Amino acid sequence: MTTNDPTDPARTTEKTPRIFYGWWIVASGFLINSANAGLVFHSFGAYVVLLEDEFGWNRTAFAIAFALQRIESGLLGPIEGWAIDRFGPRRVMITGILIFACGFFALSQVNSIATFYAAFLIISLGSSLSAFLPVTVAVVNWFNRRRALAIALLSMGFAAGGLLQPGVVALLEALGWRAMANVSGISILVIGLPLSMLVRHRPEDYGMEPDGEAVKPSEEASEVEFTARQALRTRAFWFIALGHGASLLVMGAVMVHFVAHAEELGYSLSTAANLIMGMTIAMIFGQVIIGGVLGDRINKRLTIIIALAGHSVALLLLAYSTHMWMMIGFIVINGLAMGTRGPLIQAMRADYFGRQNFGKILGFSSLIMTSGMIVGPVVAGISYDTTGSYVIGFTLLAAFASLGSVFFMFATKPSPPPPENLSAPNQIT
Repeated sequence: MTTNDPTDPARTTEKTPRIFYGWWIVASGFLINSANAGLVFHSFGAYVVLLEDEFGWNRTAFAIAFALQRIESGLLGPIEGWAIDRFGPRRVMITGILIFACGFFALSQVNSIATFYAAFLIISLGSSLSAFLPVTVAVVNWFNRRRALAIALLSMGFAAGGLLQPGVVALLEALGWRAMANVSGISILVIGLPLSMLVRHRPEDYGMEPDGEAVKPSEEASEVEFTARQALRTRAFWFIALGHGASLLVMGAVMVHFVAHAEELGYSLSTAANLIMGMTIAMIFGQVIIGGVLGDRINKRLTIIIALAGHSVALLLLAYSTHMWMMIGFIVINGLAMGTRGPLIQAMRADYFGRQNFGKILGFSSLIMTSGMIVGPVVAGISYDTTGSYVIGFTLLAAFASLGSVFFMFATKPSPPPPENLSAPNQIT
C-alpha cells in the first residue's frame, strides 16, 4: 500500500529511507511530551504558590486537585487503551490536544476552588489523551530490538519539560497565571496538532517491520503476545503495576509540593525552578545512558529495583534537608532514579506481554499505577496542613516507596499463554 505523498511511510516499500520512520514518531512524541510536561506537570508547583497567594487555599486543596487528575487518568486508562488499539494513537491524540487547550482556557477564568477543580480535570483529560499513553503505544509497536532506547528518548520529553521551568516561571511572574494559562492553551494547539499528524500505529500497516528490519523466518514467532485478559491473570502484571505505583508516590509528592517546600526552607521561586532543572538534567542522563543506551543490554528488573530504592533515599534527603548539599543530593538521586526506571519499566512490560495489545494492557496497569500519584500528594499535603511541615509525610512516603523494590523482586517473566487463546488486535479482551 503506497501513495505519492513523500511523507507517507508507506513509500518505504519502494525505497528504504535513511532514517527509519519510527524515529520520526519518537521525535514527535518527544516534543509533545515536552510541551505537556513543561506546561502542566513541572509547572503545577509554581501555580500552587501563585494561586495560594491570591485565593488563600491550603496545600491539601491543591493536593486533592492533583489527586483528582490522577484518578481521572487511572479510570480513563482501560478505555483509552482500548481506543488506541482500536482507532490508532493519532486520532486519540488529536482529540486530546483540543481538550487540553480548552482546559487551559478554562483555567484562565477560574474564581473558586470548584471552577479550579473543573478546569484542572479538563486539562487532565486532554493531557492523558494527547501524550503519554498513545505515543508510548505507538513507539512500542514500531520498535522491538531497540525498544528501551526508543522509549528512553521518548521519555526524555517529560524531562525536557523540566528544562523549560525557568522560562515558564519567568512568564508566570511577568504575565500572571491567568495570561500564562491562555498562552499555554494556544501553544498546545500550535505545537501539538501538527506533531500528532506524524504519529502512526503499527509499521506493518505501511509495509514495514519493527526497527525497520526484515524479519527472519526463525524470528517470526519469537515475540510472545498476551491479550489484556491473559496479562491480568499473571502475577507479573500486578507486581509491575504495584511497583510502578510505589515509585509514583515520590513523583506525585515532588511535583505538587517541591516548590512550596523549597520556599519553606528559604529558597526563592527561581532557585526552586533551577533545582527542578538540575533534577531534569540528572533525569535525562538516567534516561539516555542507563535506560536507553544500556537498557536493552542490562538486567532490566535488577536495575529497576536499584532505581526504586534510590527514590526512597532521595525523598528522605528532601524531608530532612538542612543544607544545599542535601537538596543537591535529592535532585541527583531522584532524577537518576526517575530517568532510569521510566523507560525500563515500559520496555519490561512490552517484553513480558508483547505489543499487539499493549495499549489495553498499559491502560489497565494505569488503574494501579496512578494510585501512587494520588496518595503521594495528599499524604504530603495533610502532613503540612496538620503539622506545618512535610517531614512526617515525606518520611512515610519514602517508606512506602521502598516497597516498589520488593514488588519488582517478585515480578518474574510469565510463561507464554496458550497460542489458541490469542485474539485479533482490535478485539476487546
